[in-house]
Amino acid sequence: MLVIIGYVIVCFSVFGGFAMAGGHLAALFQPIELLMIGGAALGAFLVGNTGKVIKATLKDFPKVFKGPQYSKATYMEALALLYELLSKVRKEGLMSIEGDVEDPHESPVFGKYPKITADHHVIEFMTDYLRIMVSGNLNAMEIENLIDIEIDTHHHEAVVPSHVIAKLGDGMPAFGIVAAVMGVVHTMESVGIPPAELGMLIAHALVGTFLGILLAYGFVGPLASTLEQKADEGTKMLQLIKVTLLANLNGYAPAMAVEFGRKALSSVERPGFAELEEYVKQKR
Repeated sequence: MLVIIGYVIVCFSVFGGFAMAGGHLAALFQPIELLMIGGAALGAFLVGNTGKVIKATLKDFPKVFKGPQYSKATYMEALALLYELLSKVRKEGLMSIEGDVEDPHESPVFGKYPKITADHHVIEFMTDYLRIMVSGNLNAMEIENLIDIEIDTHHHEAVVPSHVIAKLGDGMPAFGIVAAVMGVVHTMESVGIPPAELGMLIAHALVGTFLGILLAYGFVGPLASTLEQKADEGTKMLQLIKVTLLANLNGYAPAMAVEFGRKALSSVERPGFAELEEYVKQKR
């Protein structure tokens, strides 16, 4: 919703300001210029990226029109789930969660936390390392190194679409100049026509530069920023799980391990200590 509102503000500010200054909006409607800029951008997008990257970018694109992937409530669910699993381990031993880890969607423990079970990647990440803990073959340092490698890989993959969109936005002004130059070439071919018509052709040519810059900084560039922020959200969830599990492996009680995870969150999404404690009690 914020993306749509932002686009409306951009259009109203630019085109509304132009109209209030006495400009004629019809002069800015140049579909041929848009065709040249958009077509060149699409071609460059296809040439500059592999099929895997193109597919990932198209898959992630709808995310910009959705709200935050992870809210404060989602983080609280993750912390409460980890607390319940680690408490079960503390009371009954590591083997007590083997069934929960092997089939989380059938587990009564995981079933209490629908926001987490609906996220395939988070569930896979969490259960993989709980499974490693159950096996008992790796120490805390080895598990930490392994988690860091996976988080780095995940983050690298997650930010690729935002980098692709950013590069596309960077090229828009240049494509606008290309469209403008094409318009100037056409104008120079028409030397000798009445001055009024010649002025019209020059104006049409300049619209290409205007559209390229507007699309770059008013439309495409902000999308890249939004996609990057959403990728960071996903990484933050994995960091929360990492910190909590490692704290438990290092001997801290479940309540303290969850406190480590809570501290990994930014101040905007971080629940208070008493708030999280009350939430965990309600879920047990």
